Amino acid sequence: MRTQLEKVLPMEIERRSFEIITEELGDRQFPAAEEPIVKRVIHTTADFDYADNLVFTHDAVAAAKEAIRRGACIVTDTQMARSGINKRVLASFGGEVFCFMSDPDVAEAAKRDHTTRATASMEKAARLNRPLIFAVGNAPTALVKLYDMIQEGRIAPELIIGVPVGFVNVVTSKEMILETDVPAIVARGRKGGSNVAAAICNALLYEMDPSRTGAGK
Repeated sequence: MRTQLEKVLPMEIERRSFEIITEELGDRQFPAAEEPIVKRVIHTTADFDYADNLVFTHDAVAAAKEAIRRGACIVTDTQMARSGINKRVLASFGGEVFCFMSDPDVAEAAKRDHTTRATASMEKAARLNRPLIFAVGNAPTALVKLYDMIQEGRIAPELIIGVPVGFVNVVTSKEMILETDVPAIVARGRKGGSNVAAAICNALLYEMDPSRTGAGK
């Protein structure tokens, strides 16, 4: 016997998905600014643990939106995250998305300094003379490097999205970012990923995009 499928038009699938997420969250309440981000991450992952794991510090959402309005650029630690971020909306405010992980000079610096490409790419990003949002979904070493540069006064990010996934130094690196005075959105624990980093960026951008309305915005 065939399972009964829900009939949903293609353009309505995202809206219906967000309705289901809202239904399953039940009575859970989130600050208005944070709710679209939590729901978009759940939409991306189908994982309701993010309703508890996502942490927002120092008025992170407002800080991020203000930075984007001023033309902030987003730096990612994977090409996957870079590919997934809505560049059209970011470009409308004058921003760009960068990922330096594949750059020859980054590979050279990592080899020379006996470190990771993620570490070297954060060093390269620090030399950009632009307001920066960092979206880290893979490499805890990127978060550790950002923490060190913040402590040294070498960089002042507008926002750090700290959501690397894995086991080695992942939890600790996220907690280090939460200790800083930099606005941050962090997925506490082991969960995360490049798709989560991109989803958080897009949730912020979609909230600022006048062409998007309704559930799933």
